[in-house]
Amino acid sequence: MKVQINSNWEKLLNSEFRKPYFTDLVDFVKNAYRKTVCYPPGTDIFRAFNECPLDDVKVVIIGQDPYHGPKQAHGYCFSVSNSIPHPPSLINIFKEIETDLGLEYPKSGDLTPWARQGVFLLNATLTVEANKAGSHQKIGWETFTDSVIRIISEKKENIVFMLWGSYAKQKTNLIDSLKHCVLKSGHPSPLSANRGFWFGNKHFSKCNSYLKEVGKNEINWSLDK
Repeated sequence: MKVQINSNWEKLLNSEFRKPYFTDLVDFVKNAYRKTVCYPPGTDIFRAFNECPLDDVKVVIIGQDPYHGPKQAHGYCFSVSNSIPHPPSLINIFKEIETDLGLEYPKSGDLTPWARQGVFLLNATLTVEANKAGSHQKIGWETFTDSVIRIISEKKENIVFMLWGSYAKQKTNLIDSLKHCVLKSGHPSPLSANRGFWFGNKHFSKCNSYLKEVGKNEINWSLDK
């Protein structure tokens, strides 16, 4: 089974692709895409990897599940395709950037410009059945993405990990906090944000301060040209 993924990632993940759980996972996903409507499109399943090779990774943002509505998911956590209305969590992310960095709220919810600067936008589960949130959880994706997080932690230095919400915070034990910057806060979903666990975390300015401190280029969090 050949996974279409950036060669930079393929070298490190090749052994993972050969494990029995991953073979079973691929069989499940192929069958699901044949029988039902699933997201993101097959060509976008590994888009986060293809747009942000390991060598370029500076920041990791961890989500849980792809959006399960039509034309929303396109391979990155929290991001939606251009011209698609912004989901509530993404709205709150942009509002925090507005207050944290003084940037204007963007028209597009497509986070590709972040990915191309080294922001790895990783969902723990990379596929989902239409209108069924969490439908592809616990079939192997989490085992795979946990391995990806471990690899980033082991192979890289001075990466900023943004862990938003209880699910993402569970990934803390996969990260060496002695050589990376780990930022934690509540989730940007309205339930968490409206209870005071998201707004004011200043993760975006803290991220750039850390990157500057370790001699890396800061992220331009603006999306509109």
